[in-house]
Amino acid sequence: MSALSRLLGSVSVLAVSLAAAGMAQAQTAPVEGPAAQGSTGDMLMLSPITVFATRSPSLAFDYPGQVTVIERDRIESLQPSSVFDVFEGVPGVQVEGGARRSGQTISVRGLEGEGVLILFDGARQSFVSGHDGRAFVDPSLLKAVEVIRGPGSALYGSGALGGVVAFRTVDAADFLEPGETAGIQVGTGFQTVDDEFSTTGTLFGRTPDGAFDGVASVTYRQSGDIELGSGLTLPSDDEILSGLLKGTAAISDGLSITGSYLGYRLDGSDPNNPQGNTIAAPNDPSRTLVDRETRSDTLQARIDYAPTGSDWIDLGIVPYYSLSSVEEPEADSDRFLLREVETLGITVDNVSRFSLTEAIGMTLTYGAEYYRDEQDGEDSDTADGGRGGVPDAQTDVVAVFIQNEVVFEELGGIPGTLTLLPALRYDSYRSEADGQPDTEDDALSPRIGVSYEPVPWLNLFANYAEGFRAPSFDELYATGVHFRIPDRSAPPGPPVFVENTFVGDPTLKPERSETIEIGAGLTFMDVLTGEDFVTARGSYYWSDVENLIDLDVNAPAGCFGAPFPPCGSGPAFNNTSTYRNVANAEIEGFELEVQYDSPRAFATASFATIDGEDADTGEPVGALFATRLYTDLGVKVPEADARIGTRLTVADALDDGGAQELSGYTTLDLYATWEPADGPLAGFRLDVGVDNVTDEDYEIVAAGVSEPGRNYRAAVSYRLAF
Repeated sequence: MSALSRLLGSVSVLAVSLAAAGMAQAQTAPVEGPAAQGSTGDMLMLSPITVFATRSPSLAFDYPGQVTVIERDRIESLQPSSVFDVFEGVPGVQVEGGARRSGQTISVRGLEGEGVLILFDGARQSFVSGHDGRAFVDPSLLKAVEVIRGPGSALYGSGALGGVVAFRTVDAADFLEPGETAGIQVGTGFQTVDDEFSTTGTLFGRTPDGAFDGVASVTYRQSGDIELGSGLTLPSDDEILSGLLKGTAAISDGLSITGSYLGYRLDGSDPNNPQGNTIAAPNDPSRTLVDRETRSDTLQARIDYAPTGSDWIDLGIVPYYSLSSVEEPEADSDRFLLREVETLGITVDNVSRFSLTEAIGMTLTYGAEYYRDEQDGEDSDTADGGRGGVPDAQTDVVAVFIQNEVVFEELGGIPGTLTLLPALRYDSYRSEADGQPDTEDDALSPRIGVSYEPVPWLNLFANYAEGFRAPSFDELYATGVHFRIPDRSAPPGPPVFVENTFVGDPTLKPERSETIEIGAGLTFMDVLTGEDFVTARGSYYWSDVENLIDLDVNAPAGCFGAPFPPCGSGPAFNNTSTYRNVANAEIEGFELEVQYDSPRAFATASFATIDGEDADTGEPVGALFATRLYTDLGVKVPEADARIGTRLTVADALDDGGAQELSGYTTLDLYATWEPADGPLAGFRLDVGVDNVTDEDYEIVAAGVSEPGRNYRAAVSYRLAF
C-alpha cells in the first residue's frame, strides 16, 4: 500500500466522522441550503457564486456538476506570480508547460490546448500555440476565477470539451466599503526562487449616487533565472507590464453600460520553445535564444438591461475584441517570427424568470453568439514571409443556445427540491485560408443535468453532456517547415540538414465527447463550535472522446543511418507532420472538494484521480496526472487580525504504461496573513510564506522537468479610501 493510499484511508475516516457529527448537529440546527458567497476574513460563507456555469449568477453548490470558484482573498493569500498559480489545489486541473510562465498552459480532465475554453469577462481568448503559453492576464487584476469541469459546449460551443476557465476582473466595488466613494491601493511583493519583484497601483471610485464607478490598475513584474528543486537553474528573464481600465455607468432604470480594457506585455529572453526545462542552444532551432515579446489586448463593452419589476427581461449584450501575439526576434540573428490571433465577437443573452405554479419555477436562458478568429503567421527567413505551421487563416462561428432551469418544490408530496437543467446549443462554423479549400460544418451540443435535495444538507446530482471541438486553422491548413534534422546518411563533411514539413488536412473531423457524471454534496452548519460549517462535494465521471486530433510526425529512417527509406525533405520522402484524427479516448476520474470554516480555524481539501486510454489500442491518452491529495489547513487569530496556514500536496507515482513515468512527491507550504481591521494600520495587509519548504525535487509535467525549489515570498499592500 502506497503512502498516499494510507493517507487517504485516514482522511476517509476523518471525513466520515465529520459527516456523522454534522448529521447529528443538523438534526437540531437545520439550514436552508448554502448561504451567501465566498470565504474572506472572519466571515463564514458557505457557497460562492458562479456566473458562468449557467450564464447567470447562482450558488455553485446548486450546480449539477463540478465548478470551483477561486475568489480574491484566496488569490491574494497564494501570492501568485503567474495566473496559473491560482489553480493550486483545484481537482481535475493540471498546469502544463513547466516553470517558465511564457510556456504555461492548462489541462482540465485530461484535455488541453483547444480542448479548454478560456474567457476574460466573457470574451474568448483563442490564442493557442504548440509551445507558447495561454491566458495572458496578471493575477493582481482578478476578482475571481471559475473552473467549470466537464463539457461546456451546450452553452459555450467549440473548445469547451474539457471545461471552461473563466477569469473575472476586479470592479470598483471590490475595493470600496459602504459609504466610501474613492481611494487608492498600492502594493509590492518579492519572491526568491526567481528574484521576482512586483509592484501594483490601483485607483478606484464611484459617484455618491452610485451612477458611475471606475477602476484603473497597473502591475509591473521583473524576474530572472528560476531555481529548480533539482538544484539546476533554469535561464529565464521576464519583464511584465499589465493593466486594467474599467468603468460602469447606470443610464436609467435597469440599464447600465460597462466598458473595459485589459492589457498584458511580457518582454523576455528564453529558448524558442520555453516549455519544459529547455536550455538555449544555438545549433538547435527549437532551442534558439529569442527575445520573446508577448502582447495581449482585450477591449470589451457590456450592456445590461433589467428593468425593475420585469421577470422576463434580464438582457446582456457583450461585444468584444481581443488580440494576442507572440513575437520572437532571434537574439543572435536577424530572423523574426510572429504568431498573432485576433478575435472579434458578440454575445447576446437574456434570462426570463417565471413560475408555472406555486411549486414550479423556471429560469430560461437563451441567446446567440458570433465570433471570428483570424490568425497571421510571419517568418522573415521564408521566401513568402509565412511561418511554418502558422497559416494565415480565419474561422467564423454563428451559434444559438437555450437553457431551462426548472425547479420543483415539494412536488406531488415528494420531499425536498428537484432541479432539471436541460440545455442545447447549435454552432455553424466555417474556416478558410489562402490557396486552401474552405471547411464548414455544424454541431448540436445537448446537455441535461438534474439535482435533488431531499433534505437541506444533501444534494444529489447527475448530468449528461456532449461536447465538441472544431479543428483549428493550424490543424486544417498547416504548411511550411516544422523542423530541420541532420542527414546522418550524408557523406562525410559539413552537416547536411533536411526539412520536415507540415501537410494540412482540410478533411479533419471535429472532436466529439459524451460525458456522464454523478455526484453528491453535503453541507452542515454548527458542526463543532456552533459557529462553523463543513461542505463537501464529490463526483465520478466517464467521458468517451471521439476523433481526438493529434500531430502525426514522420521522418524517414534513412536520416538516422538506416539503408532505407532514403533521407530527404518533405512529402516526397514522407518527412512530414500532419494533424490527424488518431484516437478514440475513454477518460474517467473522481474529484472531491471539502471545506471547513469557523471563527478560529479553516480547512480545505481536494482529491483527484484520472485515467485515460485509447479505446482501440489500450494505450494511455490525454494529459494525465498523478492521483493527488491537497490540503490547506490553518488557524485564525482575530485578536491579532491574523491567519496562519499550511498547504500540503501528496501525489502518488504516475506510470501510465506509456512513455511517462513520474515518482510520487510531497510538498509543504507555510503562509501567514496580517490584515488589521481598525486603528492606524487599517487598510494594511501583509502576506508572507515559504513554498516547497523541504526543497523537494519533483515533476508533474514530464520526466526530467523539475518544478521550482524552495521559495520565500512576501507581499504588502495598503488601501486608503474615503
